[in-house]
Amino acid sequence: MSIRKPEWLKIKVEKLDQIRQTKEMLQELSLHTVCQEALCPNIIECFGRKTATFMILGKHCTRNCTFCNVTKEQPGQVDPREPEHVAEAVKELGLKHVVITSVTRDDLPDGGSGHFAEVIKKVKEVAPKATIEVLIPDFQGDTGALLTVINAQPDIINHNVETVPRLYPAVRPLADYSRSLELLERVKNHSDIYTKSGIMLGLGEKKEEVIGVFKDLRAVGCDLLTVGQYLAPSKKHHPVVEYIEPAQFEIYKETALELGFKHIISAPLARSSYHADDYKLE
Repeated sequence: MSIRKPEWLKIKVEKLDQIRQTKEMLQELSLHTVCQEALCPNIIECFGRKTATFMILGKHCTRNCTFCNVTKEQPGQVDPREPEHVAEAVKELGLKHVVITSVTRDDLPDGGSGHFAEVIKKVKEVAPKATIEVLIPDFQGDTGALLTVINAQPDIINHNVETVPRLYPAVRPLADYSRSLELLERVKNHSDIYTKSGIMLGLGEKKEEVIGVFKDLRAVGCDLLTVGQYLAPSKKHHPVVEYIEPAQFEIYKETALELGFKHIISAPLARSSYHADDYKLE
């Protein structure tokens, strides 16, 4: 039986003209956004602010995470013009902070890392002063693929652990918690790029397990963190076990800051790229 969504998760609809303009521009450029594909609850606010998280490498994923609304089908061909289209959208929107993510492409020899690098390159050409954040898959632990992204020099490399390790078999069956931590550690070992990760709450985790994830992330030098409420995209997805009170998100924020994270966004509607331009990089 599903549990009722609390009032603090209700969303106001406003700035409809800006939302429509952003959607039309993305459609004209044949671009996908994780905002649309993952049914993000913040799409109204973000599109209203003319911000979006670009999702490259198509819209079909090779993984089968039970929390995600991105389609699990045979991926198509990579669009060679996508880097130029992303750059054009960045210029059109006048973005100062650019977030680029992707579906997971285990079918590609480099996991799509070369395409990530090309997108970063094109964005830098049109917006040299913009900060660039990439939210990357684990590349199946391939250090060479990760180095391809590192060498493209984004400002932030984000890789979400998503949930506590105990829940991985049910929530992320094709992922590996240790592999995700190793990816973040390797970024630090090979560069001075900021690292970021995120976790969803309400999947059945315990408070001590959440704190344990915070500590694991700090142990590998993770700088930035997002903590948000899981919302099931449909009845076919992993159910919401619990809606976490806003006060508990504040407690988690205080704990994370005490552990040494440089910046944290912890709130029911927080997502990995929500208000990403608010992070203060030093």
